[in-house]
Amino acid sequence: MILETERLWLRPRTMDDLDDCFAMDCQPGVTDFVKGPWADADEHRGFISDRIRMDYGKGLGYWSLFAKTAPDRFIGWVLLIPEDAKGPEIEIGWRLKPESWGRGYATEAAKTLLCHGFDNVKLPGMVACIDHRNAGSIAVARKIGMVRRNEVANDVLYAMTADEFAASIVT
Repeated sequence: MILETERLWLRPRTMDDLDDCFAMDCQPGVTDFVKGPWADADEHRGFISDRIRMDYGKGLGYWSLFAKTAPDRFIGWVLLIPEDAKGPEIEIGWRLKPESWGRGYATEAAKTLLCHGFDNVKLPGMVACIDHRNAGSIAVARKIGMVRRNEVANDVLYAMTADEFAASIVT
């Protein structure tokens, strides 16, 4: 399912996006606060490939982001998947190329995915587990209406229930 915002196209991520995802992850600052196999190129590519091929369930997965002004240029991705690909919580997340930071793209795409998750998939809630040092992602979580629920080690858990989402639309 292709999703659209005022400035972005969000389309399901495919193997055609592997090189763009890998190149983005290798840019300074992109994976600083994210656990993963980033140090070994083969493991890193395998991780991305596995995530692309995985079936997360109806209406869930990764969406690659493209600005409408440059529809062939990958700028990042958003996700709506079982937390850490295992669950049971459903996680919302985002990752963008550094040249796309600070333009509101992550917030715009995440809001669209939030609406998709609650309106179309009928999720009871979503979480975002963010390293406490990642000020940019924390700001996105707050801007889309998620509420800080807990902190464990270096991670801060932001969450939103379907009821909270519905109330935020009314107010």
